[in-house]
Amino acid sequence: MALLHRAELRPTKLELLAGWLLAQPWYAGGTGAGVERVAAYRFDDPAGDVGIETILVRVGAGPLHQVPLTYRAAPLDGGDAWLVGTCEHSVLGRRWIYDGCGDPVYQAALAGALAGDVVQADEYFEVDGRLVARERNMTVARVAGTSEDTPDAGAELGAELQVDADEGLTRIDTRSFELTVLRRPALRPAPTGDALVGTWSGQPSALVLAYARPR
Repeated sequence: MALLHRAELRPTKLELLAGWLLAQPWYAGGTGAGVERVAAYRFDDPAGDVGIETILVRVGAGPLHQVPLTYRAAPLDGGDAWLVGTCEHSVLGRRWIYDGCGDPVYQAALAGALAGDVVQADEYFEVDGRLVARERNMTVARVAGTSEDTPDAGAELGAELQVDADEGLTRIDTRSFELTVLRRPALRPAPTGDALVGTWSGQPSALVLAYARPR
């Protein structure tokens, strides 16, 4: 369960992404237009310390981009290369926002989702002392691959990531599996490994968001 706050962020997430996204090697859109939020989904941090949200965005008429984000109350040790920026949260105070691909909490959540051990988080607001569910605007699901092997959510995750700018992929290495995040989700043949797919209003055909394959 993800407990959300009705709060103001300064700058907003989209304002932070407006400067950061266009500088990424896998970005394939244009300039001169604002960043538009298309859909989003969340995972839970079992420790309850880190917020994990993946936002799908578009700039103008450009392609869809997927940006996993983590929200932290303090800087991530060794995470400077993955820092998107900081913002002031009107309830929680200063938050450090990271590209989730470089954050071990997101990496573990993604591995767990691809293994079938982690599900999409339900989102709630607290209103007058009771929890009120927020309707999902996107649904993600695991699709089992043809391999009998599944990623181990507890596996040691690699600190170095591989970026394929042309294909718009970020690969996260574990000891036995390679997790691939599609920065530009698209309709494509299902990979042989386990996959995470998503649908939302206006996108009834499932797009592959990430997949795992044995090394």
